[in-house]
This record gives sequence, C-alpha cells and structure tokens, in this order.
Amino acid sequence: MAIARKDWTLILPAVLLLIAGSALQAFSPGTLIAARALRWLAILLFAAFAYRRKSLTPWIFVAMVAGAEIGFDAPAFAVSLRVFSDIFLRLIKTIVAPLILATLIVGIAGHGDMKSVGRMGIKSLIYFEVVTTLALAIGLIAINVSKAGVGLAKPAVEAVKNVATPPPTHWNDFLLHIFPENIAKSIADAQLLQVAVFAVFFGIALASLSEAKRAPVLRLCESLSEVMFKFTNIVMYFAPFAVAGAMAFTVGDKGLGVLINLGKMLLTLYGALAMFAVLVLLPVALLFKVPIVKFLAAVAEPATIAFATATSEAALPRAMEQMEALGVPRRIVAFVIPAGYSFNLDGSTLYLAVASIFVAQAAGLHLTIGQQLLMMATLVLTSKGVAGVPRATLVVLFATASTFNLPEWPIAVVFGIDALMDMARTMVNVVGNCLASVVIAQWEGEFGKEKPDPVVMEGVEA
Repeated sequence: MAIARKDWTLILPAVLLLIAGSALQAFSPGTLIAARALRWLAILLFAAFAYRRKSLTPWIFVAMVAGAEIGFDAPAFAVSLRVFSDIFLRLIKTIVAPLILATLIVGIAGHGDMKSVGRMGIKSLIYFEVVTTLALAIGLIAINVSKAGVGLAKPAVEAVKNVATPPPTHWNDFLLHIFPENIAKSIADAQLLQVAVFAVFFGIALASLSEAKRAPVLRLCESLSEVMFKFTNIVMYFAPFAVAGAMAFTVGDKGLGVLINLGKMLLTLYGALAMFAVLVLLPVALLFKVPIVKFLAAVAEPATIAFATATSEAALPRAMEQMEALGVPRRIVAFVIPAGYSFNLDGSTLYLAVASIFVAQAAGLHLTIGQQLLMMATLVLTSKGVAGVPRATLVVLFATASTFNLPEWPIAVVFGIDALMDMARTMVNVVGNCLASVVIAQWEGEFGKEKPDPVVMEGVEA
C-alpha cells in the first residue's frame, strides 16, 4: 500500500500531534484537556487519510489508535466495548471451519493429483519444523541474554484464572488428537487440524469417484467456498469496530501502566520476535523469491486484525483471501494455513521459550544448557495441536512447569501482561503462516499461475 505525497500532509501532522499530546500530558498533567484534544485531532487526521484511501486496512489502523485512546481516556466505558470484538470473533468462527472444509475438498478433488497433495504435505511439515525450531532457538538466546526473570519478587497472592486444563502432551495422544471422531464436533470446537484432516480424506475419496458422481458434490463444495468468501467480505466491514473495541478493552482493563510493569519481559519478547522476523522470515522470503513489498502489503490487514484481537482465527479468512489474491493457488492456501495453526505457531513457540526460562529465572533456578535444550525439545511436542484452546500458550506453559518441577507463581505474574504479549505473538503466527503458504507455492512452482477468484478480489479491493 504505497502512500501518495498528498497523504503525507495528513499523516505527518497526525503523528506529530499524537506525540505532542502524549508528551504534554506526561510532562504537564494540568493540561489534560488540551493533551486529549491534540490526540483526538491526530486521530481525525488519520481518519481523513483512511477516507482518502477508500480501503479497509487504514480504517483498521485508525480504529486501533482510537480504541487505545478511548481506553486511556475513559477506561470504565472502554471495558464495555469488548462486546464489539466478541461479536466479530463469533461471526469469524462461523466462517473458518466451513471455509477450510470446502476449499480444501475442492483443492484436492478438483486438482485430482494425489501425489501433489502428498508432496505438498511433506514440504509443509519440513518447513514448519525448521522454522519453529529456529523460533525456539531465538527465544532461548534472547531470554538468556536479557535475564528478564532474575530478581522478580514473588507476589503475596498467587492467582491465575480462566486457564484451561492442559491437553495431552504425549506424542501418541497428540497423534490421536489430530484425527476427528465427529466432524460436526470438530467444527463446533474449532479444531481446525481435525477439519483439515477430514477434508483431505474426503477430497481423496471424492477424487476417486467417477466424474458423474463427483461433479455434484464438487459443485456444492465450490458454491459453499464462494459463499463463505462472500460472507467474509461482509463480516470484514465490521472489523474496524471490533479492533477499536478490542484495543479499548485492553488499555481500559490493563491501563497503559502495564507497559511499564514487567517491561523487561515485554521488551525481550518483542525484541526476539523482531529478530525472528529479520533473521528467519526475511531470509526465507528472499531464498524463495517472495515478492516482499507485495507480500507485506497483502499481510498488513490480517496482521493488524491479529494484533488488535490477539486471535489468529479472526485474521484467518482475510489471510486466506489476501494470499490467494497475491498469487497462491487456493488449494495450497487451504492446506498450508490451517495446518500451520498446529504446526507453525512461530510467535507462540518463541514466546514459550522466553516464558519457560523466565519462570526458571524468577524462581532462582539455574538451568544448564542441556536442561534448557531438553525443555525446548519438550516444547516442540507440547506446543503442537493446541490452537483451539483458550490461552493455549499459558496451558502449555503450565504443562512445561509441571514437567520440569518449576513453580507456578511466576506464571501468575506473566498472566497479568499476557494480553499484550499475546497480541505480538499472534501477529507473528499469522504472518508466518501467510509466508509459509507463499513459500510452499514457490517450492511447488505454482505461485502466480492461478487466477484469483473474482469474489476474493472483490473483498481484497474493498
């Protein structure tokens, strides 16, 4: 999304007014009204820029800034705005499973080349494991350098609420969990990997039928896929309101002061994620000749949604549309991105490396390099297949603490700022999975060879 020269006449003053308003309130608390007026004027200028662009992505950015401002100015009111985010997430959840089911079936049965499907699956798994291992390594190095957990005081009260029961962590339990026992239940529980596995088997079975029997079912799935993409386009018009509500709730509930508390932990994670992007994702993009500027423009909108809502599912339908519009064939998008939800959670995997060692440091435990590597090897297994669990990374963190006899009280401290860390790691998860789809398309020699569907282009260009 190139920015025209005339747009900078709105953006630069807006940025300066935002900085001036923040600085004025910080250094001269008595000028509260003036400071707020400057910041809201900046938001209005950003809105004017978004209006000029006639695109949804700038409006999502404006909504994120406005939501943060509402959360700061009126926290009690801002907390109630979470309902808009919840509405959006509910609508998205109704889209995701049917969309993956229909597109993957069409991709396999319509393509008809089973060898291609198997080859794509093997390449995807190799790519996922290499990249997530590098994410673990970067997280491990970052936390050992920053030592963010050293010296952390134990709180008087230990409390961690709303954390789900840890899922099975043994390899055989994980393997069993991949396969659905009831496709309706898998869809209802948003178990995307199970839905994808069912779709693969269904697509293979459908492809083996005669043309007369295959055609009606294939047309039904094609129509369902088109309807779900159209559904996505409609729901995405609500995205700015959802983003504003999510940001308002986060800032209103936690306060901007939460950025200072445990700042070292936050800086370590954000710095490690930035290093991962520069040292892993960028070289991968260059190696596979990914059009980086176009990719960044395409991934901006789903990444912003993921950051604001801290939910990968919220960004998934738009991410699939954007990657198809970029040139990734639909059958590859429908296979790689859902599989990545279980096998390619780059941001979450890196976070688990940072958080696990943080817990040990906070407890005053010295882990040898060998013990840390053993913990990372365990995380390679336990971090898989939990994308559908609320606060999935905290669930895995508890399981890891139990396995290595680490105390739970540092996790309670981490839980206080988990929402802010969740935003960054979720954004990296989405970007990483989008990049994976382009990489596999390039690896297969299919990138840019299939014309995007008109319905998809309609949504992307809206």
